[in-house]
Amino acid sequence: MISNENKFDIENSSSEHFNLKKTIGLYAKHWMWFVISILFFCVLAYIQIRYSIPKYAATAKIMILDDNDGTGGANALQELSLFSENETAAIEDEIEVMTSRTFMKDIVKKLNLNISYYASGRVNEYELYKKNPFTVNFIVSDSIVDNISFNFFVDVISDTEFNYREFEDDEPVKITFGENISTAYGNMVLMPREGYQGVYTTTIRVQFTPVMNIATYLNGSVSVSPIAKSSKVLSIYYEDTVLEKATDIINTLIDTYNITSLEKKNIRSENTVKFIEKRIDSITYDLVNVDNNIVRYKTVNKITDVASEAGQFLASSTVNEQEIDNAKTQLRRLNYMDESLGDNNSFSPIPSNLGLGDGAINTLSEKYNQLLRERNSKLQSAGERNPIVLELNETLKGIKQNLNSSIKNSKQSLGIQINSLQTQSTRLSSKIYAVPGQESKLRSIERKQGIKEQIYLFLLEKREEAAITLTATTPNLKIIDEAYSYGEVSVNGKILYIGALFLGFLIPFGFIYGRDLLDTKIHNKEDVHREIKNISILGEIPRLSKSDKNLVERNDRSVLSESFRIIRTNFDFVRRGREVENYKNVMFVTSTINGEGKSFFSMNMALTLASTNKRVLLIGADIRNPQLFTKIKSIENNNESKGLGLTEFIADKSTLLNDVVTSHTINDINIDVMYSGSIPPNPAELLMSDRVKDLFDKVSAEYDFVIVDTAPSMLVTDTLLISKYAGHTFYVTRAGYTEKEILNFTKEIHADNKLNGMMLVVNDVDQSNFGYGAKYGYYGAPEKRGWFGRKKA
Repeated sequence: MISNENKFDIENSSSEHFNLKKTIGLYAKHWMWFVISILFFCVLAYIQIRYSIPKYAATAKIMILDDNDGTGGANALQELSLFSENETAAIEDEIEVMTSRTFMKDIVKKLNLNISYYASGRVNEYELYKKNPFTVNFIVSDSIVDNISFNFFVDVISDTEFNYREFEDDEPVKITFGENISTAYGNMVLMPREGYQGVYTTTIRVQFTPVMNIATYLNGSVSVSPIAKSSKVLSIYYEDTVLEKATDIINTLIDTYNITSLEKKNIRSENTVKFIEKRIDSITYDLVNVDNNIVRYKTVNKITDVASEAGQFLASSTVNEQEIDNAKTQLRRLNYMDESLGDNNSFSPIPSNLGLGDGAINTLSEKYNQLLRERNSKLQSAGERNPIVLELNETLKGIKQNLNSSIKNSKQSLGIQINSLQTQSTRLSSKIYAVPGQESKLRSIERKQGIKEQIYLFLLEKREEAAITLTATTPNLKIIDEAYSYGEVSVNGKILYIGALFLGFLIPFGFIYGRDLLDTKIHNKEDVHREIKNISILGEIPRLSKSDKNLVERNDRSVLSESFRIIRTNFDFVRRGREVENYKNVMFVTSTINGEGKSFFSMNMALTLASTNKRVLLIGADIRNPQLFTKIKSIENNNESKGLGLTEFIADKSTLLNDVVTSHTINDINIDVMYSGSIPPNPAELLMSDRVKDLFDKVSAEYDFVIVDTAPSMLVTDTLLISKYAGHTFYVTRAGYTEKEILNFTKEIHADNKLNGMMLVVNDVDQSNFGYGAKYGYYGAPEKRGWFGRKKA
């Protein structure tokens, strides 16, 4: 059977699964912040759309041509080893060149973009690009003007005069056009623009900006990109508040790049021609010297055509060497055959068909091998003593003797032949070596002459090619579409408003989410139950406003009174399910730390129990920091007091219970109160006195309920010292104050049974967080209407 306490725990248990309604409610109760944030950003979006200066987009298309098209100085040098590298720039490199700050600087200076003229409009000022009624000229060097950051105001009065102000609030000075104006950067002159047909505006602001600042801005604003991957066609895009200015910048960029590429090609061609001219002069001088050396060398050494004679000697020497090699080969073959014959008593095959020049040796060797095969055949059938075998043996011996004699004669003949050929080879070699060493020197000189002639002819050809390219240089790009505009680039209002709604929702959502994520405090009984699952939670006490009463009244229907009635009912339910032997009507009230509302709960719980016509005693047992006396006296506006309390009763055995108990009527409810008394020097030792037991024995017998307001359990040991006299313990936590981490102490003392019958109460809960975060209110309580509800009523 399940006890009442366990039933109550089951009733208070909440599921751990995700609750969408509760999550939405967490943000919905802050709906006002969402509305304010969304309205704020929508207003900003409206202002942005309404008062933003319109921009115009301009675009153009060009095609990058290959630099290696057979023209230009680079092609003239392409075949030289030192210049054989591929110099064709990638498309990405050309884009980097076009959008570089140095390149943009040339555009700024060509269009004078560092000098801007602005006229005041109703809301914003607008630029007078090429429509300015006058021009400004500084009488200083361009290097200074390019770095000026200067601002002044002009009011044109007539065709000859104007008012000048350096700052908008300065007193205007009347000056004539053409008159010098002194500034911090030097003198400047304003001249009326020729052919100006417009109307003079009231005020014109002239802005000088450093050239590199404008170049940096264009570097990040002008977009150059291929229309497709690996395409040579580039799209150039730029936006500006002045349509004509946007197209001028793109067209000037194209013209500047075209001129720069042409200049680069011309410079390269000119340098190529100069380089080739220098090389031709150097090669010509070297070639003349080589020719003179050949003539001088042949004359001195009387050389005509020694090369042809040396060729004949070399051919004869080659033939002789071949004959020597053939003779030596024949000699090696004869030696091999001589070794194969062996002695006269052994018969083994000898090699034949060795290609020997002596036919008798070849014939004898073939006949020897044939007879040897017959002998071997007879041996297999007749044996070695057979007459035919013996006859064959004699014949083979005779042939072997003839072969030895023939081989010996052939060796002698080949030896003589080899000696003769080697003598002839030595003679030919001496004739070759006898060729004058000057011929080798002559060949070296002639080789140099041929190399110089080839280089000379090659450079003459390339000089003509480079000279032709100077008059036929082609641009590096082809314009497909000149800069044109397709109108105003309007702000997309729908997207802007969607972004405003998104930001308006995201910022309060992120703030609430972040606050909730970083929140370490409890806010209602759901948070407490999530941290502590095995202790009964009796209920929640609402957060009171300044106008609310902080003590319950008899027959009161306020939220405070109803919350304590709920706690009283839940306590009765839990109390009936417990078996308490002693002090079952004594309830301690404690908390973890100071400031969680123990005294507030003790007083209201005592009044709630007493409102049922029960005898209730409220004891102030927090003798270190007593609060009951101050609270009750402030309610009754009565400064009269016996000055006696719990400490006096414990310390003085002569003090009776009636001496320290006072009766009070609070909000038409009668209760008895025992104050804490004087603050003792030894609170812990005092509470260990036997008089404490006597006290609780008496009061538990005389009263229906005894409520004891004790000290915080984690800060001091007072409550734990007297906890054995408690039948039940109300453990108070405070929403928005109690840290979740310190609830570990609550779990520890419950696990160790240091406090009897622990029950949790959540104090100071926002009414929107009542009942596990759901705002339902109290049945029968007066309905609180908002502003819209009151209007509707």
